[in-house]
Amino acid sequence: MSDLFSLTGQRALITGSSQGIGYALATGLIEAGAKVVLNGRDATKLERAAEVLGEGVETLVFDATDHEAVRAAVDGFEAKVGPIDILVNNAGMQHRTELENFPADAFEKLLQTNVASVFHVGQAVARHMIARGAGKIINIASVQTALARPGIAPYTATKGAVGNLTKGMATDWAKHGLQCNAIAPGYFDTPLNAALVADPEFSAWLEKRTPAGRWGNVEELVGACVFLSSKASSFVNGHTLYVDGGITASL
Repeated sequence: MSDLFSLTGQRALITGSSQGIGYALATGLIEAGAKVVLNGRDATKLERAAEVLGEGVETLVFDATDHEAVRAAVDGFEAKVGPIDILVNNAGMQHRTELENFPADAFEKLLQTNVASVFHVGQAVARHMIARGAGKIINIASVQTALARPGIAPYTATKGAVGNLTKGMATDWAKHGLQCNAIAPGYFDTPLNAALVADPEFSAWLEKRTPAGRWGNVEELVGACVFLSSKASSFVNGHTLYVDGGITASL
């Protein structure tokens, strides 16, 4: 049974992993036996995170929204270091403004960061996985893949797109031995949600709205990520796994 969930001998690239959910997932995958490659645009932050995580953690600096930079970085890493067996597309951002006043440039930035990055990095890594006939791609979606709330309509649109792009990846790449799935976190205490965590009124609303009655802890996403990265999910494809304390299950 333990072999089903072991990631020994596997290498995972996690985008946006110097902090928050990406960092927590890196920690969990390391504990499951994987070698981890941290990604982001800030080399100093990445090196600091790698030092904390320990010996053997690698970093790969690139902007996930830049198609050519992504391709060059991934191809170069594969050629010089070795295969990327697991990809976690975690890079993302949020912008909260009522829809009628939502800035067009903020909308475009959300599209690039939350959707285009999944395409760019997913395609670059998948080309190598396809050649090997195996690979795991995990896209970080959101409860907003299925739900909406005031002030974040464009973010909701991007996370809906991530859910459908995940289905498309599975449809195109399952025949090549890839499993492509998504994890949809509920409300977690992360830097992205710092403003909401600090708002007593919102936290009170969330605790009433969520059957579990609380914010999620980022460590609670690790089990889902290990499952989708491992042999245990060998016939799971195109699925979005909600880790949300039950918020999408209840009215």
